[in-house]
Amino acid sequence: MHHDAREYQPDGRHRYADGPALALHALHTYTLRMDTIPALTGPGPGPLAVVRFLGLVLLGAIIGAIAALFAVGFVTAVLWLNEGLLISPRSRMLFDHAGLLVVITVAVPALGGLVVGLLHRAIPERRPHAPADVIAAVQTRRGRLPARAGSLSALSAMISLGAGASVGQYGPLVHLGATLGSLGARVLRLGRSDDNITIACGVAAAIATAFNAPLAGIVFAHEVVLRHYALRAFAPVAAAAIVGYVIATSVLERGALFHVADTAVPRPWEFAIFLAIGGLGALVAGTYMRAILSVTRLADTLPLAPALRPALAGALLGLAALWVPEILGMGQETLRFATIAGAFGTAELLLVLALKIAATALCLGMGFSGGVFSPALVIGTLFGALCGSLVGQVAGAPLETFVFYAVCGMVAVTAPVIGAPLTTLLIVFELTGSYALTTAALASVTLASPIAAQLFGRSLFDLQLEARGLDLSAGRGRAVLRSTPVAEHLTRECVMLSPATAVTEAVTALGQARHGEAYLVDDLGRYRGCVTLAELEAAREAPGGPRVAEEVATEDRPPLRPDTSLWDAMGRLQEVTGEALPVVEASDGAFLGVVYETSIARAYLRHSDEMRREEHGTG
Repeated sequence: MHHDAREYQPDGRHRYADGPALALHALHTYTLRMDTIPALTGPGPGPLAVVRFLGLVLLGAIIGAIAALFAVGFVTAVLWLNEGLLISPRSRMLFDHAGLLVVITVAVPALGGLVVGLLHRAIPERRPHAPADVIAAVQTRRGRLPARAGSLSALSAMISLGAGASVGQYGPLVHLGATLGSLGARVLRLGRSDDNITIACGVAAAIATAFNAPLAGIVFAHEVVLRHYALRAFAPVAAAAIVGYVIATSVLERGALFHVADTAVPRPWEFAIFLAIGGLGALVAGTYMRAILSVTRLADTLPLAPALRPALAGALLGLAALWVPEILGMGQETLRFATIAGAFGTAELLLVLALKIAATALCLGMGFSGGVFSPALVIGTLFGALCGSLVGQVAGAPLETFVFYAVCGMVAVTAPVIGAPLTTLLIVFELTGSYALTTAALASVTLASPIAAQLFGRSLFDLQLEARGLDLSAGRGRAVLRSTPVAEHLTRECVMLSPATAVTEAVTALGQARHGEAYLVDDLGRYRGCVTLAELEAAREAPGGPRVAEEVATEDRPPLRPDTSLWDAMGRLQEVTGEALPVVEASDGAFLGVVYETSIARAYLRHSDEMRREEHGTG
């Protein structure tokens, strides 16, 4: 094994069981001096550190204010479009031309989908950005959300919601807030850790503004985006959420998501029903998530241009809405009615529930821009109301506790979908102020989130990222390594020989360079194999043995590609022995250089130390 390209230890060839073992070995074998890695050294304690921290808190408040104002504008524009385009129930009731209403119901979502599809052509990925992109940026420590793609995604979501697509507003608001936070960090040229914090500030402000729930905004930013409780991040995120809440209460004067009057305390046996709702709600959440992913995969197989898929989905949605208009838009009115006993019949609840799942999967899977949070709230509330209706018919549950069933169903479906059980509980508490209702919701979340995580995954966002090749199930450290290409640690400080080099000359070249192996590169620059000093010496001493290096080349050193991740490179080191792994161009096999074993180990240790410092508030 070699410390770098200039040191050679003939007995240093090892085989490792796993990546952490490699890092542990490197930690004991090599001394990583902190003064040689500036990225790991943060500011020490003192007045300057306090001033920088207070500046970060002030920045969080500013980002929170900006994100909250953008959220207010976004919500206002959506409501205005819903009224003008006859999507809201109120505007549809006041419109007195039945024939024209039929045409509008079908045409508006279809034309809205066409505009959305054309907008997405201006985004590099040809799709709207969403909370999953925010999570990926933070968890991989890239921390950069492009402003252009973010603004186009927000505009696309506004048109989707305004045209009645069955999508949510909270996802676009989360991404919009995160994009503003990332933009602020880029303007001020902040580091990665601060960038992640400003993103979390924008997210917290968006949730606090949308729900009038600052505590939920703080917890959502930590629970879903950061996925750790960093001391250094808490105060800026809290400042952003508080500012967002103040702006929401003073500027965005909207009614509550749902109204809960003074309710009776549930009977003891009803808490067993709430637990059961949690278990069944996990299955509903899984059905909802799988439906979205399945339609997304199906859309890719359709012989239809991606830009036209939202228009097709809008037309189908409009046709279904002619019979069940409750599936149009975010469905907040449907949610409010579902919390009232007797507002929907049992069969009607089942029909609207099934169609809402299908409509949301159709819209999101076919390319409309929007979130999954709002539809999950509606679907969960309908499911809970359905359970309450059935329990009332069978066991005679009092009407006073009907809202408990609706809210329990709401959290049982929503918490697994977004991967945030604490956030959903705080939303219930902050919106209702009812401790009894929050306790009942806790009973449902107790089973819903763990069951859904075991059967389907932590959240829909994680499933979407996994489909893109980013697996967060093994933790943040692995995600960082999987997103870091070996090209970032590539070097050409190695011994390169022609395949026709004589064995004796190859031994001399390696001895002079103090290396243990050489890489064979032909006249066209293509990689032809690897030879070790031990193999060359054995060949030189063997009577009648190979005469040129190419005849000695080993075949147990498969090359890496420039985009191979550090994590995959660590796994490759389990299978080979030697000091480095060759890297070649995928197209023509051109030799680009090598990645040393110690470079991989150092990168692992550096990323681990950076994350530890960030999570403990010292970086």
